[in-house]
Amino acid sequence: MINYDSLLSEKVKEMKPSGIRKFFDLAANMEGVISLGVGEPDFQTPWLVRKKALDVLERKRMIYSSNQGLSELRSGISEYLERKYNLKYDPAGEIVVTVGGSEAIDIAIRAIVDPGDEVLIVEPCFVCYKPIVELMHGVAVSIPTKEENKFKLMPDELRSRITDRTKLLILPYPNNPTGGIMTREDLEAIAEVLRDTNILVLSDEIYSELTYGRKHCSIAEIDGMRERTIYVSGFSKAFAMTGWRLGYLCAPKPLASQMLKIHQYAIMCAPTMSQYAALVALKDCDEEVAKMVEEYNVRRRILVEGFNRIGLSCFEPEGAFYVFPCIRSTGMTSEEFCSRLLEEEKVAVVPGNAFGESGEGFVRVSYAYSLKHLMQALERIERFVKNHKKGE
Repeated sequence: MINYDSLLSEKVKEMKPSGIRKFFDLAANMEGVISLGVGEPDFQTPWLVRKKALDVLERKRMIYSSNQGLSELRSGISEYLERKYNLKYDPAGEIVVTVGGSEAIDIAIRAIVDPGDEVLIVEPCFVCYKPIVELMHGVAVSIPTKEENKFKLMPDELRSRITDRTKLLILPYPNNPTGGIMTREDLEAIAEVLRDTNILVLSDEIYSELTYGRKHCSIAEIDGMRERTIYVSGFSKAFAMTGWRLGYLCAPKPLASQMLKIHQYAIMCAPTMSQYAALVALKDCDEEVAKMVEEYNVRRRILVEGFNRIGLSCFEPEGAFYVFPCIRSTGMTSEEFCSRLLEEEKVAVVPGNAFGESGEGFVRVSYAYSLKHLMQALERIERFVKNHKKGE
């Protein structure tokens, strides 16, 4: 018999499954569960985008696009970023269209990291960064953020973790899972730490359109930072296009050209129909996005107020569509809280430690769900907390 264990990569065997998917999969096999675990908008993709896709299917041959992506989409991305964030990227050599933001993150890390290189990862954060770094035999160095600092990256914390082996900083704002943001002033302080180094920044800005009360600022906008920044974004969150699997990265040409090589061999090109449709999203869907953000804002306020009333102190997020309430008052770990909540009240949320050790003591709750679902879930969570008051 084949000894599969001896054939598999040790790095892959050491890799833990996604903590997000674990609870989502458990919930999927239970009746009557309210799942608030996955960051997927409950809105329909805007009609203009769907209409364009139907038209493309009817009128065009579905063939491979350029590896780099349709030229008109790359031009559209360039115009969009300049209009929104005053960022200027050359469509010909500095933009690569990818299969979701996740592929952009993957090829960026793979193009940069050699064995032994250190990558600074701001935590809590999206679950994919560390495993990809480790698959490249790099060293993932976490920089924990704190609720008292609104889950922002503090310049002193960054400075203290830089070594001669540091090659890349992963900066994920607006943040999943906390909803924290970095203001222009915050980013200026980070830029000051990095300017005299040879460290690159992978800035994951997939939630840039989803901010509340303050316009998003990219670190690539800050003086001296564009040349060292790999900008990653996509269409899944802002445009409710998760299943369309479309993202992009923007970077100086010497970086983008190397990432494109990985994309060529691993993927070839992003889905052609999705690319045509995405161009409509960029040009014609500002109003649709604004309506979704307005609705998310209503849900955000209701959840923050609800968790604080229940007795689970809740930081007020300024971006993305997650709240990150603290559950330490229950005396349970994050895993225990989520497991028991699912078992006893049939509500699925994600333990904070799935996003890094600094997430212990918190849970992530997505408000990319209907108000009805959120209110029902709050009612069940309140009952659960009352039944498990610490010391009773």
